[in-house]
Amino acid sequence: MPPVSLPRRSLLGLGLAAATAAVAGCAEQPSNRWSTGSATPAGTTPGRTAASTSAGPAGTAPRVAVSPTSGPPLAAGYGPRVETVLRRYLAPTRENPDHPGYAGAVALTQVAGRQQVLVPVGEALRYGAGPVLLPADKRVAMRPDSIFDLASITKVYTAILLLQQVDAGRLDLAAPVVDYLPGFTGTGKSTVTVSMLLTHSSGLPVGAKVTGYSSDAERWAAVLATPLVSGAVPGTVFRYSSVGLMVAGKLVEKVTGQRLDQALKTQLTDPLGLRWTGFNPDTWLSGTDRATRLVATDARTSRGLLRGVVHDDVANHLGGIAGHAGIFSTAQEVAVIGQLLLDGGTFNGRRILAESTVRRMLGNANAGLPAVDPERPNRTSDHGLGVVLDQPWFMGRLSSAATFGHTGFTGTSLLVEPRRRLVLVLLTNRAHPNWSWADPDPTRVDVADVVGSAVRPGTRLGR
Repeated sequence: MPPVSLPRRSLLGLGLAAATAAVAGCAEQPSNRWSTGSATPAGTTPGRTAASTSAGPAGTAPRVAVSPTSGPPLAAGYGPRVETVLRRYLAPTRENPDHPGYAGAVALTQVAGRQQVLVPVGEALRYGAGPVLLPADKRVAMRPDSIFDLASITKVYTAILLLQQVDAGRLDLAAPVVDYLPGFTGTGKSTVTVSMLLTHSSGLPVGAKVTGYSSDAERWAAVLATPLVSGAVPGTVFRYSSVGLMVAGKLVEKVTGQRLDQALKTQLTDPLGLRWTGFNPDTWLSGTDRATRLVATDARTSRGLLRGVVHDDVANHLGGIAGHAGIFSTAQEVAVIGQLLLDGGTFNGRRILAESTVRRMLGNANAGLPAVDPERPNRTSDHGLGVVLDQPWFMGRLSSAATFGHTGFTGTSLLVEPRRRLVLVLLTNRAHPNWSWADPDPTRVDVADVVGSAVRPGTRLGR
């Protein structure tokens, strides 16, 4: 069966059952109060989480949770304004009159490494499979430490893991991918370089065909053999491609000798002290954490309610572990990744990437290239090595040539604005119960605009 390419939304909808009639009754539930500083779950003491006896990813021993802040919490006067924006999208809006924007969300800001705002609203679980609106006593409130399916933000983590191998001299960004992965075959693919995978200029399509195979080995062989888009010439056009990051993840596995989830743990999350970040969280979260902290996505698929299981259908067919999607995390731990890159590859005194590598990662590798994106025809090709650059469609007034980050299909986003020394994380469950109900970009822009108006370059912390 030859592999075929699919549009992004069709790809994510593979295997999904037809949506049932729209569900009414999306009344807003009592809120979580907006907060500042590091979140401390109820019933715990600072520095100890409610589930501190849980194992980390891959069944490891408990790890010390990292704090993205240092010093006492800061009072940020714009916190209530952020909460007001988030609450607006808990109900239908003028832009999206038929459905709420999401069931719940968490927003976090930190400036110069100091957390200012951490705002949870709404619910992590609102619908059962069907979708069916759950009774109030069966729903789960959103928490500051709720754990989200990051979707394509996974690509940033994969890029960091790959660039670590460049630092170590095991990978050459200018080398053809086929030099490392002989199965990367097909017409025109011999000129696809490692860097093109990270800049979405490879000519690979959005998605890969991975159904109809009997083993993971066959599915991955199909990914590597995915043909270029018809007529594509590698290195000449920006065309968003999840396949490129799937292949990048296989490169990491090839040169490290570790499966991607293991490489994530040993090369990134353990060194950073990230306890709540990993693939397949059902395998390493305690029962209490699964019940109280996991954020649901789809509730109308042939796979049933998705909660703790990757939303992306291709990643699911690949065992939940892939370079383009599958990582779960919290707002605070996503912020650590933003801070790591903002600080030139170090965090809490530990170097993860060479400073020169980070500079290259955050520079525009696609200058002068045209962009092809049917979903966002006005987007530009500006892109670094695994990070999106200068895109007002989700960065709002924070967009600039130096602003970088990434979005995720499930409603997640990471944004870093270097002039303000600002990290903004917005995690929503807009795919719960149905990803087609709402566009996540208006929320992203509204939150970015509020934060951008409050945190200006040179603004004193806490204002």
